[in-house]
Amino acid sequence: MAPSTVNRWIRPEVYPLFAALGVAVGICGFQLVRNICFNPEVRVIKEKRAAGVLDNYEEGKKYSEHALRKFVRNRPPEIMPKLNSFFTDPK
Repeated sequence: MAPSTVNRWIRPEVYPLFAALGVAVGICGFQLVRNICFNPEVRVIKEKRAAGVLDNYEEGKKYSEHALRKFVRNRPPEIMPKLNSFFTDPK
């Protein structure tokens, strides 16, 4: 790359953009690998594809009810509950 291109893109002001894009690419990659490796409806191996449609509800439920969903199930849908209560609850 030319020195002007490096000086244009590799600056401290651009680091948050690189971080945000890195997180987005990481999440997309994680979801792609998760779906290819663990989704019961995706079959990559030829012998498993020949099986056709399977009614395996237990495996599907296990896939959809992952640990993060179990963790947040009974929690309030707030990102910052203390800050929300500070601004909304009357004194």
